[in-house]
Amino acid sequence: MMKMQRAGTLVVALMCLLPALAQAQAKVGVVNIGRLLSESPQAQAAMSALQEEFAPRQREIVAQQTQFSEQESQFERDMEVMGPEERQNAQRDLRKVQREIARAQEEITEDFNLRRNEELGSMQRDLLREVQSFAQKSGYDLIVGEGVLYASPSVDITQEILTALEESFKAASP
Repeated sequence: MMKMQRAGTLVVALMCLLPALAQAQAKVGVVNIGRLLSESPQAQAAMSALQEEFAPRQREIVAQQTQFSEQESQFERDMEVMGPEERQNAQRDLRKVQREIARAQEEITEDFNLRRNEELGSMQRDLLREVQSFAQKSGYDLIVGEGVLYASPSVDITQEILTALEESFKAASP
C-alpha cells in the first residue's frame, strides 16, 4: 500500500516536472533496473559465486537423497522377509532420514535466499552509484528507474549503462 502511494507520488511529481524539463531542454534518461540486475556482468558474477558457495552443500544433499533412495529400495526388497518389529524399525529409520534430508534442503534454501538478498542489496547500491556516475559524466539532468509506465526507446539508456558496467567490471577484474 505504502509502495503504491510512493509510486503514485513519483508519477505525479514527474508529470509536473516533465513539461518544465522539456522546455528547459533537459537531458532525460530511463533505466530498466531489473535488466541491469539480470544482465550486468557484476550480477552474473555474484550469482555464479553464490552457486559456487552453495554447491558443496547441494552436492551433499544430493548424495544423501541418493543414499536414501538406495536404502528405500533395499527396504522394499527385504520387506517380505523382515519380521514386524524389524520392518517397523526400518520404516522409522527411513522416515527419520527423509525428515533430515528435507530439513537440510530447507536450511540450504533459506541460507541461499538470505545470501542472495544480501548480494542483491549490495548490487543495487553498486548499480545506483554506477548510474549516477554515468549520468554525471554524460550530462543527464534526470534518470528515472522505477515507476515508469512508458518510455520511448530514445530515452532508454539501459544498454549504455550495461556497456559502462561491463567496462567497469573488466577494469576491476584481474
